[in-house]
Amino acid sequence: MSAPDGSPVGAERSIGQLFASATAEMSALVHDEIALAKAQLKQDVKRGATSGGAFSVAGALLLFSLPMLNFALAYGIRTWSNWNLAICFLLSFAANVLVAVALALIGVVFAKKAKKDKGPQKVAASMKESAGVLQNAKPHPRPALPRDEMPAIEAVGRSSS
Repeated sequence: MSAPDGSPVGAERSIGQLFASATAEMSALVHDEIALAKAQLKQDVKRGATSGGAFSVAGALLLFSLPMLNFALAYGIRTWSNWNLAICFLLSFAANVLVAVALALIGVVFAKKAKKDKGPQKVAASMKESAGVLQNAKPHPRPALPRDEMPAIEAVGRSSS
């Protein structure tokens, strides 16, 4: 097993390596939080589009199908019941309104789900909490070493290969 920077776990690492590792992990955390926010926003947009689509279908159904459906249904009711033709047309209109109301209710349900979820707000709160914890973090106090026991700092050369 190895650390994120490739060194073996438990091996002594320099302050620079530790700082580079912490920086890389913080960067990954921020990127992951942004990806989570995007995914949740995408889900909310999808729910909003579904509710908008349901409302649009309800409106289109009511607008474009009323004449044809009213005539067909009214004449069908007239054939089966011998009622007055005006009453038959009112009954066919009522059937169309019931279908449109059902589709509108489906749209309302999806709109409430999209509004209630608040995914991006959760991620923003989580990111603020992470930033607050990091701002209040204090370095661990270390005992002062006598001048003659200070470790020597070695220059590390890195190759581009």
